[in-house]
Amino acid sequence: MDFTPTPGQEAARDLAARIFGDLATHERLSAAGTGSDPGLWKALCAAGLVSAVADTGLLGLVLLLEEQGRTTAQVPFAASCVYGLLAVRAHGSAEQRERLLPGIGDGSVVVAGALRETGAVRAEVREAGGGALSGVVPAVPWLRDATHALVADDRRRLWLARTADAGCEPVELTAPWAAGRLTLEGTPAERLGGSAADGPPAERLGGDASDGSPIEGSRRGRSPGGDPARDADDVYADVLATARTAFAGLQAGVCAGSLARAVAHTCTREQFGRPLAVRQAVQHRAADAHLDTEAIRVTAYEAAWRRDAGLPYLTHALTAAWWAAEAGHRVVHTGQHLHGGAGADLGHPVHRHFLWGRQLEAHLGCGGEVLQELGESITYGEERS
Repeated sequence: MDFTPTPGQEAARDLAARIFGDLATHERLSAAGTGSDPGLWKALCAAGLVSAVADTGLLGLVLLLEEQGRTTAQVPFAASCVYGLLAVRAHGSAEQRERLLPGIGDGSVVVAGALRETGAVRAEVREAGGGALSGVVPAVPWLRDATHALVADDRRRLWLARTADAGCEPVELTAPWAAGRLTLEGTPAERLGGSAADGPPAERLGGDASDGSPIEGSRRGRSPGGDPARDADDVYADVLATARTAFAGLQAGVCAGSLARAVAHTCTREQFGRPLAVRQAVQHRAADAHLDTEAIRVTAYEAAWRRDAGLPYLTHALTAAWWAAEAGHRVVHTGQHLHGGAGADLGHPVHRHFLWGRQLEAHLGCGGEVLQELGESITYGEERS
C-alpha cells in the first residue's frame, strides 16, 4: 500500500486548502447559518476541484474533504462528488454520463443522496429505464442545494430523481448541512445505469467502467448480469461504501481542525502563570486525540486507495466508518473540553467542529451498527478477494 499522493492529488489538495482557508471564515460561516455558501461553492467549481475528482479518484476526494473538514465549509462537496460524479461515472449509462457529468463538474448539477432509508421508498418500474417513486425520506443532507437526488428504493435499486419534481421541505440537522425532507409521490425518476427492469449494463459489471472506475461486481468475483437483484445490491454496496469512505475523510479533517484549535488555545491560555499546554493531563488528552485522528485518516486512505486500485474494499470502508464514528466522537469532545468554558459557547468556532463531528458520527450508520455490519461481512464472507 502506498498512500503517497500523486502530483495531481497534491496540487488539488493545496488549491482546496487555499480556497477553504480564504473563504470559509468564521464570519462567512456564521452568516450562512444552517444553509450553504453559494459563493464558496462557485469558487470551488470554477477552480475545477469538483471535476478534478474524476482524475484524482476517491483518494483524491478524501484529501479534498479533509481540507473542507478543517474549516467546516458549508458546501455540498462530498454529497455531489459521491452520489453524483463518482456514482454516475462508475454505474451510470453512457447517456447519463454524457448528460450529467459536465453539469456536476461545473456545479450546475448538485446531487444529494438518500441511501440509508431503503425501506421508505417504493418504485414502480416503467419502460425505457424510467420509474415512479413514492415515499418519504425524513432528512437528506444538502437537499436544499440539490438539483437531483440519488434514492435507494426498497429493493436497493438506485434512482435519480429531479428535486424540482419532488417535495423538498427544509429540516435542521445537528450540523448545518442544508438538509431537507424528501417527499416522493409518483415522482418520475431514472434508474442509475439506464435500465429499470434489469441489472446495470453488463459491460460495466464485467470489469472496470469505460472511464477506468472500479466496479464492485468484479471485486466480488461475480459474473455480470447473472442475477439482477444481486447486481443491484453490488451497485448499492459500492456507492454506500464510497460514501462511507468519503465522509470518513471529512471526519478526519473535522477532527484535525478541532484539535488544531485546541492546541492553539492551550498554548496561549495561561493558568497560574503557565500555559495550559504544559500540563500533563492536557498533553495526554491532546495526544490521544491526535492518535484517534490519525486512525480515521489512515483507514479512510486505505479504503479509498483500494477502491481506486480496483481491490475489494467494502470491509475497509466499514472500518473507516467505525473509526470515524467512535474516534470522531472522542476527538470533538476533547477539542471542546480543552477550550474550557469557551468550548460551550455556541458562537465559538470549535463548537462548529463539535456539531459536524457529532453529525458525522451517526451519518450512514452509527458505530455499533457499522461494527455489526463489519462483523457479519467478515463472518459470512460477503466480500471475497
